[in-house]
Amino acid sequence: MLTALRQEVLEANLELFRRGLAIYTFGNASGISRDKGLVVIKPSGAPYESMKAEDLVATDLEGRVVEGGLRPSSDLPTHLALYRAFPALGGVAHTHSACATAWAQAGREIPCLGTTHADCFRGPIPVTAPLSPEEIQTDYELNTGRAIVKRFAGLDPMEMRAALVAGHGPFCWGASASQAAHNAVVLEEIARIAYWTVTLDPAAAPLHSTLLDKHFFRKHGRGAYYGQR
Repeated sequence: MLTALRQEVLEANLELFRRGLAIYTFGNASGISRDKGLVVIKPSGAPYESMKAEDLVATDLEGRVVEGGLRPSSDLPTHLALYRAFPALGGVAHTHSACATAWAQAGREIPCLGTTHADCFRGPIPVTAPLSPEEIQTDYELNTGRAIVKRFAGLDPMEMRAALVAGHGPFCWGASASQAAHNAVVLEEIARIAYWTVTLDPAAAPLHSTLLDKHFFRKHGRGAYYGQR
């Protein structure tokens, strides 16, 4: 069951590993079959080097395992909260990549300082509010997802396909698991560039909204003209 989705989610997880965004057993990627209402995700604590498609775990949107002999990622409730809140999502990727995580640990959004950022994300990468002790002690992973959803009030998750969880790290998503992994790679790159920029010039101004939108919408949306048809 879900053979194609399993293979795509495996490749998304391996992409995080290949790009150095996930070391040892850190991080996870998932994908969803909307017609079946099932999610495929990396097993908890599984090393990337030996991971196979059949090792991945399939669950329903309530987190009940329907296929697989291993335990799903401990971050599953966060993924599920995002899938339930944002119907356009087809995949989610979570890493502890160094630069994006540094911004999250600082509790700072990543400002949109240039067109590299604007090509993929329409505006500064938002950071969530810190979780309360009660939220941490009870349903921690679910409350992490809820914190992201709450922060996205008024934001389009398909124009801003990433969030920084305060003190934790980045979550990215897209229309598929492969796009979620792609966005995670791009996020780490723009986090690194933004750090260098504010180090060189702490007063660096955000990109003007006209140029930001020009770059974002030439690659995304109805009027996009970047790339081949």
